Amino acid sequence: MPRPIRATFDLDALRANLALVRARAPNSRVWAVIKANAYGHGLLRVAEALGQADGYALLDLDDAVRLREAGFRHPILLLEGCFELGDLYVAAEYSLTIVAHCAAQIEMLEMSGLPVRMPVHLKLNTGMNRLGFTVSEFADAYERLKRCPAVGPITLMSHFAEAEADNGVAEPLQVFEAAASGIEAPRTLANSAAILRFPQTCADWVRPGIMLYGCSPLPDRSAEELGLRPVMTLTSEIIAIQNLRRGESTGYGRLFKAKSATRIGVVACGYADGYPRHAPTGTPVLVKGQRTRTVGRVSMDMLAVDLTGVADADLGSPVTLWGEGLSADEVATAAGTVSYELLCALAARVPQVELG
Repeated sequence: MPRPIRATFDLDALRANLALVRARAPNSRVWAVIKANAYGHGLLRVAEALGQADGYALLDLDDAVRLREAGFRHPILLLEGCFELGDLYVAAEYSLTIVAHCAAQIEMLEMSGLPVRMPVHLKLNTGMNRLGFTVSEFADAYERLKRCPAVGPITLMSHFAEAEADNGVAEPLQVFEAAASGIEAPRTLANSAAILRFPQTCADWVRPGIMLYGCSPLPDRSAEELGLRPVMTLTSEIIAIQNLRRGESTGYGRLFKAKSATRIGVVACGYADGYPRHAPTGTPVLVKGQRTRTVGRVSMDMLAVDLTGVADADLGSPVTLWGEGLSADEVATAAGTVSYELLCALAARVPQVELG
């Protein structure tokens, strides 16, 4: 009999979150960000459910090819562009849109001899200091792309380092507008946080990521407050019960010691399933829909929860690790991480079920 753990994906919730993006950015087209296996939700599953998006944005060339070979004809944006000339030829063959964020990528286009003109997003570094041309390089990079026979439509692009902050876009937006002044080209700037907090950044295209999956990118607003619905729900069951006396412990390292008689439930879920090993005692969890906490150290295949306040819990009682009824954001905060990491870490061994 298989372990009771499973991840359920609510595709109606995914579509509802896309509808919220459209409501927040009514004049923008949408690049649905489906990198990292669609944040752990399944590349092809999510692409099909988000068929009403205007395009898909991801990182890996192989994933883009998978989408094309599965029949998807939407625009597909490679967020880091191409790193080798051979990859550029593949991108052209499969009609992809690429990002140019450094001089070497423009040089590849110039020397490629491509028989087609590729759509290119030209990226400006407005303070993230990861990818993108500096302000002093930007105009020349744009002119080189305009002259390049392998380049078709050009879109201007940047990425905000702290769109979740109150004044997080003011300076980078000013930098972008100055660098892009006088250039007649579409623009794409807004990620999930900017879509929700700074509608003035939405421009021609928006690039929602985490909000599509029902988590909040804003530290002061919950997903529920924003109208977002969780897509992934990770559930399991109680597979054993231990009754601890005062002073007894549970788990590796004996990190949790009972201060009084404590009823402990052992749950079939551990870090090999994607649950964060560093989640401390007190991380929220639902047992039979009732809120309680984890106790002790998370192990590879199991974790322990406090059943003291869940009187009717027994073997087989359902457990929600995150998702419907318990936001992954809250679990992540308790574990000292972000919901992005929880979702992306879902292990391949966890059975998956689709709804909607």
